[in-house]
Amino acid sequence: MKYKAVIFDLDGTLLDTLEDIADSMNSVLESFGYPTHDIEAYKYFVGDGFRNLVLRALPESCRTEANIDKGFAAVRNEYSKRWADKTRPYPGISTMLDGFVSKGLKLAVLSNKSDDFAKLMIKKLLPEWEFGAVFGERQGIPKKPDPAGALEIASLFGVSNDECLYLGDTGVDMRTASAAGMFAVGVLWGFRKADELLANGADILIREPAEALGLV
Repeated sequence: MKYKAVIFDLDGTLLDTLEDIADSMNSVLESFGYPTHDIEAYKYFVGDGFRNLVLRALPESCRTEANIDKGFAAVRNEYSKRWADKTRPYPGISTMLDGFVSKGLKLAVLSNKSDDFAKLMIKKLLPEWEFGAVFGERQGIPKKPDPAGALEIASLFGVSNDECLYLGDTGVDMRTASAAGMFAVGVLWGFRKADELLANGADILIREPAEALGLV
């Protein structure tokens, strides 16, 4: 199969965002008088949007809709101040992106992060590459693992689903790729482990960004 496009997850795949997310959420928890969490816990809190991040981070007895709404607004505000403090592309990402471009593949991002943050981060942290689509969580469009966003990108690019590689670091990403009929590439430099990726439909696992170029 000759692939024509590659869709990337954002957090844990292109960018190491974990510390800024954890710092933002922990700051909110402290302000509410709740216990904070270590960085390892946040590897499993993230991936499904800020509302689910707040839900998972709050003490179980405090997970009311009012608290979730309050926490959601607070963490968005906090994250807007510090999203670029520690966040950087993973080592090897620039070489991988250059390689895909040189091979003529179209690039896109599909994230469950809020759409405004996803677009801002790509613009500021990966400005050298042209992404034909950058989609975060948008009103009226189901989040991953629903394949709607991935299918929209394929249609936008004018390519068939099986001509797309899909790179991600979580089970949600692998289910998204599988549901969209795309080749699911599980990356092991991100937030989750191999067993989760394989259990959710990864077609292949890679340990370094450069390995992705061998698929095309």
